Amino acid sequence: MLAAALALTATDLVLKAVAEQQLTSAPGPRLLGLLELRLTYNPGIAFSLGAALPAWIIVAVTGLITAAVAAYTWRTAPTTPLGGRLGLAGVLGGALANLIDRGLDGVVTDYLHTDWWPTFNLADAFIVCGAVLLVLTTAREPAPAPSKDPAPWT
Repeated sequence: MLAAALALTATDLVLKAVAEQQLTSAPGPRLLGLLELRLTYNPGIAFSLGAALPAWIIVAVTGLITAAVAAYTWRTAPTTPLGGRLGLAGVLGGALANLIDRGLDGVVTDYLHTDWWPTFNLADAFIVCGAVLLVLTTAREPAPAPSKDPAPWT
């Protein structure tokens, strides 16, 4: 899972660098099928929430959240089904990529735009798709069997 998360992190960071280089050398949106490539910088978290806060607070909070996701992933990996592990790798990889990007200059580079959703990046897609996969995998798991011990606390 760690290797998958790091591969997703690296992929996102490379694509952010390429998007930034390409979209600053020839400004203006570019159509890419249903998506439009449009360079923006997000100083806040999702949907620019907290954009007015100092960058170090956003970095600290997102760093703590990313560390919590990493700890949860490490702790639950042995018992999590494959789909859940892939979902956790997506969430962790996306969170780590956005944390690294934000740590460099205080903002996250976004470059994918639709007319119906705020501009986002591949790491954001990894986080959302990973969370959905994790929820779907968890919903498919059978409920744990009830304890046969009538009073386990005694």
